[in-house]
Amino acid sequence: MNFANPQILWLLLVVPPLLAGFLWWSWRVRQRLLAAFIDARLLAQLTSGLSPVRLKIRFALLVFVVIALLLALARPQWGFDWDKIEQRGLDIVVAIDASKSMLAADIAPNRLARAKLAALDLMQQARADRLGLVAFAGDAFLTCPLTIDDTAFRQSVDSLDVSTIPEGGTALATAIKTALSAFKEGDHFKAMILFTDGEDNDDEAGALAASQAAAKEGLKIFTVGIGTAAGEILRATDANGNTDYVRDPAGNVVKSHLNETLLKQIAGATGGFYLPLGPQTVDTLYERGLATLPKSEAQEKMVRRYHEQFHWPLALAIALLLLEMLLPERTRSARLAPAGALKALALLAILSLNARSATASPASAWHDYQTGHYTNALQEYQRLSLIDTNDLRLVFNAGAAAYRATNFDAAARLFQTVTVAPDVKLQQQAWYNLGNTQYRVGLQLAAKLMEKPATLDDIQKSWEAATNSYGRAVGLDKQDPDAAYNLAFVARNLALIAEFRLMASQAKVAADQATRDRNYHRAVEIMTTLLQHNPLGKQFEDYTKKLQAIDAIVTPPTQAQPQP
Repeated sequence: MNFANPQILWLLLVVPPLLAGFLWWSWRVRQRLLAAFIDARLLAQLTSGLSPVRLKIRFALLVFVVIALLLALARPQWGFDWDKIEQRGLDIVVAIDASKSMLAADIAPNRLARAKLAALDLMQQARADRLGLVAFAGDAFLTCPLTIDDTAFRQSVDSLDVSTIPEGGTALATAIKTALSAFKEGDHFKAMILFTDGEDNDDEAGALAASQAAAKEGLKIFTVGIGTAAGEILRATDANGNTDYVRDPAGNVVKSHLNETLLKQIAGATGGFYLPLGPQTVDTLYERGLATLPKSEAQEKMVRRYHEQFHWPLALAIALLLLEMLLPERTRSARLAPAGALKALALLAILSLNARSATASPASAWHDYQTGHYTNALQEYQRLSLIDTNDLRLVFNAGAAAYRATNFDAAARLFQTVTVAPDVKLQQQAWYNLGNTQYRVGLQLAAKLMEKPATLDDIQKSWEAATNSYGRAVGLDKQDPDAAYNLAFVARNLALIAEFRLMASQAKVAADQATRDRNYHRAVEIMTTLLQHNPLGKQFEDYTKKLQAIDAIVTPPTQAQPQP
């Protein structure tokens, strides 16, 4: 037997014991509550017929249901057929520089670590392609042949470090030749990704010659520069954890630089291109370079297709769940209930009648809402929400009634409560209605704006809160066009407020400048226009009156000339 998701089997060690413990704990709590709220003389009579054995069987059935469901999720498989598959994709050899210059920390944490991460990112992009790995320094060798096995490629990349190649230096020509030898099928398109800082300490001319020879063999090379042109002094850590600078044979500190010129020449010689390493480098490399290359069809392979058998434990879980639901806790008894038990049952009947009357209340609240009696509906829904504190739909309905009654403070408070509802749909509607409420609060303040300009700040705060609520609604349901439209609409209103503020500020600056120029008449004209057309002009009313008084003194009205 085989399991497609064997990791789920570990849950068998945790979930069933936890469920069994929870059921036992709930049974103990139930017993304590019965003893606390029911008289001891009536307890035995009310619980007569309850079978502890049946209760334990029901609990055991629930535990076995969970076990069967976990087995179904693990997807048991037995029996298989052989299928032929064809792998259609690219053959890509990734070459990573493992020389000591890759320890430079001019890009965090260092060049080699970033090159390895980029190679793994490329693996995620090249799902249908075969990947191979070449490690090189002073020499080069193939650490992972071309394969579609992501695990093998990942392990080869993870194990790569500066000690992989004992020979020092950076032999780019050898790396290119080794990569070329990894392509066994002559008719497949060949691509190579070279991650290096470009410092070819051995022979730069030889690297160019090797790339030109590889181009004749049909190999296209894409180079990725690791590092910066400014460079970084190299540091190395010994076996004792001590850090020191890397030095040349003469004892001088070695500083490594990115050689972009050489990398561009290598890529250009084969028809590829060069990219510096950055956040989008791998995406650009695959989309612009690799994805455009012709795909190759690899040799047919026989793979096992296991037969799924998850339906058997799933059917068992459903059967056990039905059995648990149909198994009653009480045993059948033909005995008449004693007088004490009849009294208790009468009490339960009265409580059940009260419950039925309570369930009729939502209908009356809905009727009030439908007929326009929103205040009555609000009061009724609030009363119901206090009775059933777990049903946030009642709180939502109360918020809707408050909104219709233009009691926006109460509506905002109620909708805010529902925004934590476990039902995502209800939560999304609560955020949407909260945004509507906050926008309407801003509209009420806007109606009084010309009387009290200071409320513009409150309008802005209310509408900014509305944009936040609409944004939460859009985040929960991106297919809601109303929420997206309202979000954009309120954002435009906020932009208009910002424009009003800018115009008022500019008018005040212009009026001040005119005053400094002793052109009081012009200053009066500017401020009068502001008072007439901008709601923010109200706060400058006293300032405008002073300017008018000064202007009347400085520029007295001209007297009419007498007629002859």
